[in-house]
Amino acid sequence: MNRADRLFHLHGILRSARRPVPFDTLCGRLEVSRATLKRDIRYLRDHMEAPILYDRRHNGYRYDPDAPEFELPGIWFNESELHALLATQQLLDSVQPGLLGTSIRLLKTKVRKLLGEGGQRAELVASRVSLQPMAPRRTNFEVFGQLSGAVFNQRPLTITYHGRERDAPGSRNIHPYRLVHYRDNWYVVAYCDQAKALRTFALDRIRRVRPAATPFHDASDSDLDHHIGAGFGIFTGAARAWAVLRFTAERARWVADERWHPDQIGRWVDGAYELQVPYSDSRELVMDILKYGPDVEVVAPPELRRQVAARLQAAAQRYPDRQA
Repeated sequence: MNRADRLFHLHGILRSARRPVPFDTLCGRLEVSRATLKRDIRYLRDHMEAPILYDRRHNGYRYDPDAPEFELPGIWFNESELHALLATQQLLDSVQPGLLGTSIRLLKTKVRKLLGEGGQRAELVASRVSLQPMAPRRTNFEVFGQLSGAVFNQRPLTITYHGRERDAPGSRNIHPYRLVHYRDNWYVVAYCDQAKALRTFALDRIRRVRPAATPFHDASDSDLDHHIGAGFGIFTGAARAWAVLRFTAERARWVADERWHPDQIGRWVDGAYELQVPYSDSRELVMDILKYGPDVEVVAPPELRRQVAARLQAAAQRYPDRQA
């Protein structure tokens, strides 16, 4: 009997009981250990808000007869559990046949079984909930395999990288440390010999990978954590400025509940919502600001304010008044 079935069964016993049901009786009817029964009772009471009372004289449990009639809602997953299981299922379904084929099949079976823990068929769960990726870009499977192997085995690489900024391919020697999955796309954080600093490379822009005949340049976890998490977005590095953004009261209904950065600061100012976020490179931040159009104003710093204003002015020039 899985947990969902146990909870439904326990609910049925307590709902129909006219007097407290002894603890040992519940263990026997549910065929569970004392520890499991205690966890199930605690879950019903604390998470489902079931009006469970303990009767010391009978060492048993019952529903409070003076409480409103309680009906058990459908047993379900919490937000993170449901997302993790469905994302895992979709990821496993997309895996190409390879050396891990047998293990992948076993994982698929386990995930389907877990999805069925909610009392529904796994196929029904997957059909009722949709996870939509946000503009994923295609990554070469061979490149990904070489990069991931180099990350796990600490091997330097020579890559041919076609960056979007310069729009031209170039060769770089890198020492890859971490793979990062951000906004449905893959990146690698590495030390670049040419830049002599940590850099982040989009995997979909890497055209060729081959081993490099140089010693591996190591980096500390603290340096990597700081590089990845200090500034806003994927353009990593130490934060060099703080953006101060003021959203209209209407748009603030959404933005005030959003998490742009772990270190962000938010406050209400005269009915508007002011959000402060650290950043090292303004490119992604500017794009996120622009999508709010007239509902946001860059208060500071002046450099960021000028960048956003210039982009808005350039956009407006694309829409001349045809009636003039």
